[in-house]
Amino acid sequence: MAVWSYQVKKISATEYDLVFVADMENGWYIYSQFIGDEGPIPTSFQYDLNNNVQLVGKSKEAGYKKEGFDEIFGMNLIKFGKEVTFTQRIKVSTNVKEVVGNLTYMTCNDEQCLPPTEVPFSFILK
Repeated sequence: MAVWSYQVKKISATEYDLVFVADMENGWYIYSQFIGDEGPIPTSFQYDLNNNVQLVGKSKEAGYKKEGFDEIFGMNLIKFGKEVTFTQRIKVSTNVKEVVGNLTYMTCNDEQCLPPTEVPFSFILK
């Protein structure tokens, strides 16, 4: 129940921000990447990295954040409704033109959860 869009922001000749935006249907949530392993599947990003691409720190997340006890999982969770933005800064050598990988996420509402979904992504660096 999430639709993803992507954007690249050039920071310098060798640094870029990769921006992932998830828009959720009303009443659905996507989970933070910073939750434990015992509940829902956290949002995660797998990059096809090589020596020419480096991640700079952890990706940041911002959006309609809801933090607290979740009745379905019986634990404290961080989840986002409506829209969430994940931003990952990367450093590249000057000859890199594309960064690819997959993201994994799980959505739930107050009654059910859908199985984790894996989505391929591609960013063209200009």
